[in-house]
Amino acid sequence: MKWNLRWVAARRDIWRPSQLLVAFEEVGFTPSLSKVAALWSGKPITVRLDDLDMICTALGCTVADLMEAEAVAVAAPEDAPRQAVGGDATLGAVRPLPRPAGGRRSMPPN
Repeated sequence: MKWNLRWVAARRDIWRPSQLLVAFEEVGFTPSLSKVAALWSGKPITVRLDDLDMICTALGCTVADLMEAEAVAVAAPEDAPRQAVGGDATLGAVRPLPRPAGGRRSMPPN
């Protein structure tokens, strides 16, 4: 969802969270200034339906004005073949190479 609170508020000539708080208080909605600033500064994770109703009343808008649906990225089906990161599909399967026969691990530097 795209959160359009700033756009809706700008149409009512509201440019700051403190001005928005005054508009909320006019309709009897009294959130804290920090809550209003959080709504103003970014997309909220959750919004109570009662609060959403009061926001719409204060701004003279609808929920559809405040929130706009965005396309969601769809995950690939589980049966789709997977490819290694940076792998090239034209090369086919890449297998690890065995160590050379009789070779020992090198010792770390002292």
